[in-house]
Amino acid sequence: MDHAAVLLIALIADRIIGDPDWLWRRISHPVVVFGHAIGWADRRFNRSSDPGSARRRKGLLSIAGLLLAAAVCGWALGRLLDSLGVAGTMLEVLVVAVFLAQKSLADHVAAVADGLRENGLTGGRKAVSMIVGRDPEALDQAGISRAAIESLAENFSDGIVAPALWYLVLGLPGLLAYKMLNTADSMIGHLNERHRDFGRAAAKLDDVANWPAARLAALLIAAAAGLIKGRPAMRRAAGLALTDSGLHRSPNAGWPEAAMAGALGLALAGPRQYGGELVMEASLNGSGRKQAGAGDIVDALMIFRRACDCLALTTVLAFLVAF
Repeated sequence: MDHAAVLLIALIADRIIGDPDWLWRRISHPVVVFGHAIGWADRRFNRSSDPGSARRRKGLLSIAGLLLAAAVCGWALGRLLDSLGVAGTMLEVLVVAVFLAQKSLADHVAAVADGLRENGLTGGRKAVSMIVGRDPEALDQAGISRAAIESLAENFSDGIVAPALWYLVLGLPGLLAYKMLNTADSMIGHLNERHRDFGRAAAKLDDVANWPAARLAALLIAAAAGLIKGRPAMRRAAGLALTDSGLHRSPNAGWPEAAMAGALGLALAGPRQYGGELVMEASLNGSGRKQAGAGDIVDALMIFRRACDCLALTTVLAFLVAF
């Protein structure tokens, strides 16, 4: 019950305030601290001279140690805040809000639409390069718009729904451990030569941790589509999440992306270029509209905000059930 109440207030605070740049320019964001710890483990234990089996074992032990450290820090912080009464509860709200990304995600994606409108391809490419890893110079207006929308859908799941869910279930230990794991996946969970073995455990565990959130995110997007565009859009979003999510290279990202594709009537994903190399992938909602623009990004943001509202409502229901 306490977790649900704290989460609800944190969702509202993050929606309004977001990440204050003035604060993180003066002190390190907790995720940056997590990144330093992961980078240290990578440098210390991921030795190119080791065979693959040794690197996989060291990677597993490293991520296990990092997750344990994060969970223990969360437990200790929770005990400290509990001892402070109401003031501790308010501080816990701030801690939880720090690990959510509603306003910051919306702002970054909205900047892509603004860039396209104000400065054409140059502005759009510059803005989208801040949120995706694909080659911006290879993207036309439709590619820029689809990339921004895909990033919005995927990050709704692992940047908002997943941390909220793990906090709701396990409190601060669950929240900090999840963020450590998700940060590790983004840093070392790659199939390149250096991290294919060492980062394997982090990547697989991140898939497991995001499994429930990805499916819940798809439901929330479908519900939001219904609120904005009506029942046909809701059914289309939910149906495509079920039928097309498996076409994505990720076992989780396909769920919210396919739901968003259905909600907007767009074809998302498909072939893309990274580091000069073309990566062939199936399209989600392949029969949907291929052309996209700034207006579609705005529509996606409307659905995103209503999906965040639905997440807050779900938190209220969790509070009432626990009460």
